[in-house]
Amino acid sequence: MYKHMPSTYTCPFCLAVNGKEDEENKLVQTKQKDIIYKDEYVTALIATLWWPNNKGHVIIIPNHHYENIFDLPIEIATRIHKLSQQVSFALKECYECDGISTRQHNEPGGSQDVWHYHLHVYPRYFNDDLYMTHGSISDSSERLVFAEKLRAWFQANDMVNS
Repeated sequence: MYKHMPSTYTCPFCLAVNGKEDEENKLVQTKQKDIIYKDEYVTALIATLWWPNNKGHVIIIPNHHYENIFDLPIEIATRIHKLSQQVSFALKECYECDGISTRQHNEPGGSQDVWHYHLHVYPRYFNDDLYMTHGSISDSSERLVFAEKLRAWFQANDMVNS
């Protein structure tokens, strides 16, 4: 009912979940090494778009394509939210941040720009000006440092499946 995805849309998150990489970064900026957690339902990865004072934030996506919150089954929403809590613990421990913010957008009027449901989990720091700054594309080598820390945390703390 609340669909806005163009009929010719190629979903970068679906490509990433299915292991596709694009060397020219035209469709898929995400690299497989950006993925910090994946099970049969959801994937968490280091975002490619970074804010200056909140580097290494995480995006959680369902593995199946759902355009927005109106399309998302409650069972998958529950898994995403549970994973967001675990990502929050990981960010606190690995990044030593002062807090956590989550953000999610739906439809053009809600600033959605990727037509696949996704939840952002940001590390927050006092006076970081997250909402006053603009993001820019990060380099895959920069993301790898953050991804390795978070992957190691998930390997040591198998809390998502418990």
